[in-house]
Parts: sequence; structure tokens; C-alpha cells
Amino acid sequence: MDSFAFIVHPINVKRDVQRKFPFLGRILSERQIEFFAQFFPPVYLSEVEGIVSQATGKEIRGWLLACPLTPHQLLTLPQERVYRKIIETGRMAERLGARILGLGAYTSIVGDAGVTIAEHLEVPVTTGNAYTIAVAVDALRKAAEVMEIPLQEASAAVVGATGSIGQVCAELLAGEVAHLTLTGRRQEALEELRDRLRGQARGEVTISTEMRSLSDAQLILTVTSAVHSVIHPEHLRPGSVVCDVARPRDVSAMVAAARDDILVIDGGVVDVPGPVNFHFDFGLPPGKAYACMAETMALALEGRFEDYTIGRTISRERVEEIAHIAHRHGFRLSGLRSFEKEITLDQIEAVRRKATQRRH
Repeated sequence: MDSFAFIVHPINVKRDVQRKFPFLGRILSERQIEFFAQFFPPVYLSEVEGIVSQATGKEIRGWLLACPLTPHQLLTLPQERVYRKIIETGRMAERLGARILGLGAYTSIVGDAGVTIAEHLEVPVTTGNAYTIAVAVDALRKAAEVMEIPLQEASAAVVGATGSIGQVCAELLAGEVAHLTLTGRRQEALEELRDRLRGQARGEVTISTEMRSLSDAQLILTVTSAVHSVIHPEHLRPGSVVCDVARPRDVSAMVAAARDDILVIDGGVVDVPGPVNFHFDFGLPPGKAYACMAETMALALEGRFEDYTIGRTISRERVEEIAHIAHRHGFRLSGLRSFEKEITLDQIEAVRRKATQRRH
């Protein structure tokens, strides 16, 4: 039976450690967990069963493995130490017999985005970022539809637009919306991306290094690699949709608490084909996975055991290819979710009603 492995790591540090080690997660502080994590070996979490292709009937199995480092450590520890820890986790996948390895969350963006990891392992590697892009843009389109925001007339923004995921999201949206704002920290990189997109955009493309520029946007897709939230209640206009692809989240939890006239959706959750059982609670309901995980699964179902989405450059063609592969095998956008909970039609109607009141 073909197989895969997928690497996760603690994001909400105490909560995520408690999922595997309830006692340690409860008694240790976040600072203590970070200290011990530097010396902790990779952690075997579970075996994944029951993924079955709708197209071929092929079944695969997999393993969830944890690199013990936190987001802060993955971004701030010396790069060689971080690489070594991820490679150790990859070697556990090789010993288990995995035929392809997915890098989850911050393990997919450190350093050269998987290239060095792939060079040091026998098993092929993917970050899952191509399918993450496809699903995030699909989710934003769906949310625009339910919020009655016509795409071709909409003002949109991509936060973290110069990153590897943000650039392709911006490219896809530029051809669909009336106005696109590229938001990021580096003015020169934003100007370069704006100039590249102008020839293929439906409407105007502008740039900004200020979060206050989001107050003009009806549709926002955010995908930074910030450790802390960057989008707060005061940044958003009534009735807008924010698709948050980042983990840790870019959207502050205060937005949900303070702004009942905004629709915040999670980018990148899909239904997995077959009676899948992850044998581990990573925060989603049964049968659902993040798109980055699903890319690894879809490639295993397709028999594409090769380095797939690695490095800082992701092509639109690769995004479209993996979207086709995943759809063929039965992966589907899992409705609309907000802060890991399903959004109901009543909630959407309430947001629309509140937004109308605030605008008036």
C-alpha cells in the first residue's frame, strides 16, 4: 500500500502539546516547553487510515509526525539547528516507509522552503503550498458569493503578497477583481510584483505597506508568516470577508469578538475522500484536513512520488495541476469555517444585516 507522512509542530503551544502529552502541557509554561523542545526528539503522533480515491478506489495510509519546535523557535533558532530537527523528523518518516513527506505550517517556510530538507532525505518532499493556494482562493470566491459581493466589481487585498503563497494568490485574484491592493512590508518587492501583475489584471493594482489600507477592501486574503496576529478590528470595513490562510493566524481573535459585521473564514480546510481516521485530534472535525496535508495525500493517491512544491517560487501551472489531481481523487473545499467552526447560513445573514446597519 502506498503511503505518506506529514510533519506538524505545536502552534498554540500549550494547547497543542496537551493533545499528545496532557500532563506536560498542563504543568509546563510555554517558556519551559520551548526550552525542553530544543532537546526533544521527533514525536510519532499517529497512523492515518482510510483515505480512498474516488477516481480509482486506491487506498493509502500515512503517519502524522511532530517536529517539537514552536513557531518562534523555527523562525529564530540558528537555521542549521532548525534544519537538523526537521530532517530528523523526516528520517523517522523514512524508517516508517513513507513514500512522500509533507512539511506542515512553519516547517514549510523556514530557510529555503523545503529545498535543503529534500536534499538531505531519500523520501521526496512537498510543502503543500500549491494546493493551499488553490483552496484559499476557492474559499474566498465562495465567501464572496454567499456575502453577495460580485467578484468582477470587488475591491480585494492580499496581505503578505510578496511571499511565495501570496504572490500566486495575487496573480489568481488579479484576473478576477476590479481592484487589487498588494500589502506587505517591503516596498521594492511590492512594486516589482505590481508591475508584473499589471499586464494580466482586470483592473487597477495598487500597493501598500500599511494595514490601514485594508479599510477599502471588500475581500481580503491574508497569508503572512508573522508569529502574532496582524489584522485587528479597526483595519476592516463593514461587510468585508477575510480569508486567513496563515498559521498562526493573521486575524486577531478580537475581530470575531468585536466585529459582528465581518466574515472571517479559515483558508484551506478540505474534506478527505474515504472513511479516514487520523487517530489524532489536530483541531478539525473528523474527515477534514488542511490543504497542505491534502496535497501530500493527493500526490500519494496519484503515485507522484517526487519533490513537488518546494522552494520560494510556485507556478500558477503547479497550483492548477494539484487542484485538478486533488479534485479527481475526491478532495473538496469543506464548506466555510471560522476559527475552526462551521459557519451557518444564519450567521452569514446576521453578518450581512449588521454590515448594512453600520454602513448606513
